[in-house]
Amino acid sequence: MTQIISALTDISDRYQALFVDLWGCVHNGITAYPEAVAALQAYRARGGIVVLVTNSPKPRAGVAEQLSEFGVPDDAYDTIATSGDSARSAMYRGAIGEKVYFMGEPIRDAGFFEPLGILENPVNITRVPLAEAEGIACCGPFDPMADPDVNRADFLFAKTKGLKLLCANPDIVVDRGEIREWCAGALARIYTEMGGESLYFGKPHPPIYDLARRRLIALGNSIPDSAILAIGDGAQTDILGAMGEDIDSLFISGGLAAEETKTTHQPDETALTIYLQKEKVSPQYTIGQLH
Repeated sequence: MTQIISALTDISDRYQALFVDLWGCVHNGITAYPEAVAALQAYRARGGIVVLVTNSPKPRAGVAEQLSEFGVPDDAYDTIATSGDSARSAMYRGAIGEKVYFMGEPIRDAGFFEPLGILENPVNITRVPLAEAEGIACCGPFDPMADPDVNRADFLFAKTKGLKLLCANPDIVVDRGEIREWCAGALARIYTEMGGESLYFGKPHPPIYDLARRRLIALGNSIPDSAILAIGDGAQTDILGAMGEDIDSLFISGGLAAEETKTTHQPDETALTIYLQKEKVSPQYTIGQLH
């Protein structure tokens, strides 16, 4: 049974580092949550390390820029690990070939094709129409408000060609303010259900956790998993991923699951129990909002 806590400080002294989700925890896709920012600043002031672990398809520099626009200050975190960086690394190692069909928003997701200086002899990636592609790089739908099923015809064609779909953001949906949008994970799910092969690099899959650990090491910190707390509002991403990595987790019930858990300030205990049982996840702790 998860323990409902009243503040991060109730448990934070047990952990040397936090792996913190962004959307729904630190910001809402438009602006920062001041109490969440203050909690992370206070944790760092006491000597803790904050790694922002996000399923954003952006490179970490792009996420840092976005955080600044949302009002999240630099002193609220130490480093960033993104699903986009993990997926880009695989793409430039040739995971989906050299000729790539791109799915996403052309301007917002343009950074996905920035060169990776850390790789020796990276594959030369060329963006091509689907008919010429050797693989698909999916940062998200062309229209995040459209039903993902509109892609089925293209996916059937891609499946018959044996194309792999590289999913740069395993999230199914995200709430931008009060508006719910589809993410790349919804497209990858459909492609997989149709018999295609999808490659995942963000939460709940291992590559992004390996990247987050490498980010810690780059800071000069070798911290055991037992001393890391994962924080997030996604039951099937943040919490399931932490369980798979044997990392303790703090579930933010007031994010994506606010309605199901009847969260205002804190979740309704009965509703929370029903929700977690339905999702088959077991976070060590739960709180309504990060503070």
